[in-house]
Amino acid sequence: MSILPFLAAGWIFLIGVYGMVTSRNLVHAVGCLAVAQTSTYVLLLGIGYRRGGTAPVFSDIPVGTAVVDPVVQALVLTDVVVGATVTALLLSLVIQIRKRTGTVDPEALTDLKG
Repeated sequence: MSILPFLAAGWIFLIGVYGMVTSRNLVHAVGCLAVAQTSTYVLLLGIGYRRGGTAPVFSDIPVGTAVVDPVVQALVLTDVVVGATVTALLLSLVIQIRKRTGTVDPEALTDLKG
């Protein structure tokens, strides 16, 4: 098992979090959140990978053949759908914030302070 996918997932996550922390624009922050979430795709695919494994189609392969874990693939597809939905929802909220306040700068949103 290689450690490279796990390092890549960590690096992508750190890039996304750094972008969110340093962002001066809500649209940019939502984009960075989407980048951070893509690290989970890499992490899940790294977990489910098997060296020498084939696709998990069991109709034409002999018993005992190594296959890639189909559950992890289903989780990645679910993660992609959830990520797209969350990104769309957050971008729609940013549009509403822009309409109501006239800015997308988080520091300038004084109406939201408690």
